[in-house]
Amino acid sequence: MIHERAGGALVIRTALPAEAEVIADLHFRARSTYYPDGVPRADVDWAEAWRGSVERPDGHVLCAVEQGRIAGIASFRTPDGAPADTVKLFQFHVDPGRWRSGIGTSLHAACVEQWRADRRRTAVLDVHVDNARAQGFYARQGWIPDPENPPADGDHHLFLRFRVPGE
Repeated sequence: MIHERAGGALVIRTALPAEAEVIADLHFRARSTYYPDGVPRADVDWAEAWRGSVERPDGHVLCAVEQGRIAGIASFRTPDGAPADTVKLFQFHVDPGRWRSGIGTSLHAACVEQWRADRRRTAVLDVHVDNARAQGFYARQGWIPDPENPPADGDHHLFLRFRVPGE
């Protein structure tokens, strides 16, 4: 498991349960940028949900910390019913004020490093159809449309797949 990965002033490490409120706030600010009519109301306590993700024994939550502040987050695990060599990237967010600074690329590289260490061969994710910025980012990292999960009429998400490079 990646505990720390330093590159300049950026450190990527495992998130802590006590950081759930900060992570939930970053998550909300990032999501707010791609919903044209604002973030849909949900009966979800996101701080509690993030705390659960951080504490989940079969998952990982990495955070990118720059100058002592969390600037990016990534949450992944093997989804229920999936092959053991598949991992799903459930959440991936960078603070909107830090976009295009390399944080997302470094955080993604840390995810890939962990996936390779965990012997994952395939990663999957879904991205909101209105989030063109994220779709472009994922394409630059090597994600492609998932041929096993094409979008259906009315889907609000696109499904992407990534081949985890071998050693």
